Amino acid sequence: MSQNREPPAFQEYAAAMLSRLPFRTMTLRDRGLLFTMRLECWVNIRLPIEHDKLAKVLGLSANEVAESLTAVMPFFQIIDSFIISPELENYRAHLEERKLRQSLGGKLGSSITNKKRNSKSGTQCDDVTVNSRVARQGTRDSLVKSSANQPSQNQYPEEPVDPFVTEYIAHESCSAESYSKASAGRKQS
Repeated sequence: MSQNREPPAFQEYAAAMLSRLPFRTMTLRDRGLLFTMRLECWVNIRLPIEHDKLAKVLGLSANEVAESLTAVMPFFQIIDSFIISPELENYRAHLEERKLRQSLGGKLGSSITNKKRNSKSGTQCDDVTVNSRVARQGTRDSLVKSSANQPSQNQYPEEPVDPFVTEYIAHESCSAESYSKASAGRKQS
């Protein structure tokens, strides 16, 4: 259903079809016509009501269609001189509604994420939470080891030229503060 394509299939529950009295009383030919018409209705939404046109669309003789059409019509409706399957149209509407809800949910989630991202782009430490460093069970040592290759904060130039670097340094110092506070809180508990 991505890329605005039509749904490729519909779900069919065997028990729902087998429990219907009109289906149970059909001949094998009638059942074949029923499922052929349902498949056509899924792909083309509607079928012509005239027997000769319907037979041509289905690839059957007009005589075969005329003999079984009465038996299959309880599963269809006639709207504007066309045969439609109300059950399949309801299912199609259900899929469209679900697709719309998913789209709206994705857009809402995206806007929430973007708002959070935009609010964290400042240099305030209040928004920063660090919980990616988990202490080992049974010890108070962190799984994350300090790197000897990482420069200390004292090694940065006093005023970086690039605003990105300034923001990065501020964020790193906020993260270090938040981590220290989080570690102190875990040690106390």
